[in-house]
Amino acid sequence: MTPSSKRTLGTSGVEVSVLGFGAAALGNLYSSVDDGACDAAVAAALGEGVRYFDTAPFYGYGLSEQRLGRALRTAPQAGVTISTKVGRLIVPDETVAQSADGFAVSGHRAVFDYSRDGILRSFESSLQRLGRDRVDILLLHDVGRATHGPLHEVRLREALDEALPAMAGLKAAGACRAIGIGVNEEAICLEIMERFDLDCILLAGRYTLLEQQSVHGVMLEAQRRGVGIMIGGPFNSGLLADARAPGKTYNYHPVDAAMLERARRIYAICESQNVDVGAAALQFVLAHPAVVAVIPGLRSKDEVLSAVGRVQAPLPKTLWAALREAGLLLPEAPTP
Repeated sequence: MTPSSKRTLGTSGVEVSVLGFGAAALGNLYSSVDDGACDAAVAAALGEGVRYFDTAPFYGYGLSEQRLGRALRTAPQAGVTISTKVGRLIVPDETVAQSADGFAVSGHRAVFDYSRDGILRSFESSLQRLGRDRVDILLLHDVGRATHGPLHEVRLREALDEALPAMAGLKAAGACRAIGIGVNEEAICLEIMERFDLDCILLAGRYTLLEQQSVHGVMLEAQRRGVGIMIGGPFNSGLLADARAPGKTYNYHPVDAAMLERARRIYAICESQNVDVGAAALQFVLAHPAVVAVIPGLRSKDEVLSAVGRVQAPLPKTLWAALREAGLLLPEAPTP
């Protein structure tokens, strides 16, 4: 498999490269990145055949979209696939000196808005920042119970009554070619698939080398309905990112002892097989027939080249057998 290998999103006809570029870091996620490094990362991705780029207004409060749009300005519009998101509006707020959302950006904040007007305003702003007259994939961002807590039912109703129909209208008008949701929660995927036709789901962190419980739920249902799955967070917020040892975070928080021990067992087996954990993590998710792309977060040329190498690295079949024998892979989870 090469990074430029293409798969199609459900019945939408939209093609994506199997390796995507997660552009949250271009919005100064956790730390600042300079413009030159962003341009170099995108250029390296294009040079290696990566043609799918995922961003959102939320990422750096517009900064990720601005930087990605600038870096792709010379790329033919038909030559790349871009997904962005709606569901939050970016508003000025000079009281914000440092983002509470993890972005090293000041002077703005994000507010949820799933109304029809909010969706249209968000989409128009995204097109301006990206410098494009349309995008390929439009995703409703972070709907779900864990995100909205006691407001979940209200937000879900607004999503079903206003946000998703507005997105379907944009698709019908040719402003985007596929619609879906971009979430970190499995349950909301099942809730919405039953009630609204989606082309795709960007699911972060819930189907990975570390955890595969969703193979019985959203992955199975998406395959049955022909909904394309893009996997974000394949390293589980950095826990499986380093080739040498587990990281310190899982699901955007400090990792707990049980999950850290599970990660250590994965690392030990990969080491015994002379395998880079990151390569196993990327190739594992791409083996599922519902998955069309894996989207690691990338912030530099070196990280791009690392991801490219990991997708193409030869892996022994004995690796998957060893992980299953250790109880770290569910029997139903497909492997390369």
